[in-house]
Amino acid sequence: MSRDLLIELGTEELPPKALPTLSAALTEEFVRQLDEAGLNHGEVESFAAPRRLAVLVRGLDDKQADRDIERQGPAVQAAFDKDGNPTKAAQGFASSLGLSVDQLGRQDTGKGERLVAQITEKGKPAAELIPDFVAQAVQKLPIPKRMRWGKRKVQFVRPAHWLVALFGDEVVPFELLDLQAGRTSYGHRFHAPGAIELATASEYAERMEKDGHVIADFARRKAMIEEQAIAAGKEAGGTAQIDPDLLDEVTALVEWPVALMGSFDEDFLRVPQEALISAMEEHQKYFSVLDGDGKLMPRFITISNIQSKDAQQVIHGNEKVIRPRLADAAFFYDNDCKKTLAQHGKGLANVVFQQKLGTVADKCARIGGLAALIAEQIGGDAEQAKLAGELSKADLNSEMVGEFDTMQGIMGFYLARLEGQPDEVAQALYEQYLPRFAGDKLPQSKTGMAVSLADKIDTLVGIFGIGQKPSGTKDPYALRRATLGVLRIIIENQLDLDLQYLLEKAGDQLELRINRADAAEAFEFIKGRYRAIYQEQGIATPVILSVLAIDDACRKPLDFHRRVKAVAAFQPREEAQALAAANKRVSNILAKLDQAPPEEIDGALLEDEAEQTLTNLVVASYEQSEPLLEKGDYQGVLEMLAELREPVDAFFDTVMVMADDEAVRNNRLALLAFLRDLFLNVADISLLQECRTAKRNTRKNEAASMRPLFIRRRVAGGTIRLLLGNL
Repeated sequence: MSRDLLIELGTEELPPKALPTLSAALTEEFVRQLDEAGLNHGEVESFAAPRRLAVLVRGLDDKQADRDIERQGPAVQAAFDKDGNPTKAAQGFASSLGLSVDQLGRQDTGKGERLVAQITEKGKPAAELIPDFVAQAVQKLPIPKRMRWGKRKVQFVRPAHWLVALFGDEVVPFELLDLQAGRTSYGHRFHAPGAIELATASEYAERMEKDGHVIADFARRKAMIEEQAIAAGKEAGGTAQIDPDLLDEVTALVEWPVALMGSFDEDFLRVPQEALISAMEEHQKYFSVLDGDGKLMPRFITISNIQSKDAQQVIHGNEKVIRPRLADAAFFYDNDCKKTLAQHGKGLANVVFQQKLGTVADKCARIGGLAALIAEQIGGDAEQAKLAGELSKADLNSEMVGEFDTMQGIMGFYLARLEGQPDEVAQALYEQYLPRFAGDKLPQSKTGMAVSLADKIDTLVGIFGIGQKPSGTKDPYALRRATLGVLRIIIENQLDLDLQYLLEKAGDQLELRINRADAAEAFEFIKGRYRAIYQEQGIATPVILSVLAIDDACRKPLDFHRRVKAVAAFQPREEAQALAAANKRVSNILAKLDQAPPEEIDGALLEDEAEQTLTNLVVASYEQSEPLLEKGDYQGVLEMLAELREPVDAFFDTVMVMADDEAVRNNRLALLAFLRDLFLNVADISLLQECRTAKRNTRKNEAASMRPLFIRRRVAGGTIRLLLGNL
């Protein structure tokens, strides 16, 4: 038999930003315990509102199923004396199970014979288990700081007022947080403050909405708010701007959502709309409304928690509250406009960026210098990039940014336009912080790209250079995010930049402030971010590692990207696995040598037809690959090299590499070295042999495969010198 189970904990208003997390954690832990106890159940529903957390488990078994279990006792040798009489060990084991010694069996465990007992463990009623499960789930909630209230000794995130525990139509009696479980819940604080007696667990959501004026389902309440806000925006002739985080927060603040449209004085629209939106969202939890051109309208949408008989009074109250907030923003903006960016920036000489790395003014100078260099390399205006870099942090000294920290960069953009700076410079001041998060847009102007890259690279080199690299989860300077931003900007904007070179130039500017050896670790850190980027895209780890093995490829993110995509496309082919195995074999052979193989292949020493054929094809492949490599057509190179599969297989089938004749042996080793270098022009193909295994292995095994690699770098130009004989 099964019944629905309802657990509800009623409280004072819970922290809105923590509400979804608390609800998910309560449900997850409670259901985990039910599952571990072997209590079968159907669908599980979570409910979360400002004054309640609830879990509804459909079709929960009344009791655990009985279990047949086997218990091992003492060794037979110790269970009986020399006369065959049971010892105290045997008697104690049997007694503990409510059995006699005669009811015990024997079993060979491989380490000797032991007494065993086959018993049936009776399942416990669910009602007996539920109280402990609820208590443990509540105790494990992720609450940073618990509180006491009144004279109670119990602690919770907020004062608890009622507890509901209904199993079908029966109360599960227990005490939690000094509350006795019952069937009495409470609805909306104003619309339905009286007690609501629940007859059954299954009627919870319906009764709360109908009698309690509470939409207990968080997801449904969220959808209602979004729908109402969108409708209100359309009615005003615009579009409601619904930030996902704000939507979640508002949902956690109301139990009975009602969208209302308010307005403010159009004169405030002279203030940058980002500041006005920030004031409305952060301070008042309002949704803004934009027109068809993306311009802010003098409207806002507030979500009321009551169905007022006089909605206009509620609207008027919200309009009265928002007016001084917007007035503050206008005041700060007007004051800031009285100074140029250069004047704002003077104060940065007194603001420390990092004690060892100097002031923010010092950093701006470095950004300007590095941005100019980057701009030259990507076809931008070096002078504009230098100016934008030098002014990049000037708005940090503005009153607007001091009040609204989200305005950094944005305020610089508006001030630059106001004082007549070039559009590229103004745009760069805004774009310098892009991307702010995963999936965010990237700088679009050349100057913006240059300044954004310069800022992030300077921070990366500087922080590594003073020995404060990220460790574990600690990354106070957000270097992981900055590095991912650098790679995205270069790759997605298709910039042909040498990142290692830029790191060195950034280090030159910081020469007296950093340890260059520590700063050099920044490049290895960047290589680790490569892996993160492409793993997120679903690229197999061995594919990524095969390109990471080529140092020169890691220097240029765009080049790295092209190689990874080419290898990923090549890897599923049948030829890839065969060539990977061959390359692995070649690598192992060359790695065991005491000295490098010869740099020349003597045609006169080619004895076998298979090695003559392979040599001819290797020479031809070098010639054919050069123009493809120059264009960065790595897929074309791999397509060409795929044709080497059969000749390579034939070589290893018929040719003894380690021949007794030293000259012949060295000649064959030279051929293998050229063959390996040919593939290393793209990636270390030998690592692809591990692709199929890696998909099946655990994370532990995958990590074990990341061993040091033997790399033989090809000389620039790649000229093969052949002593032509009997080819």
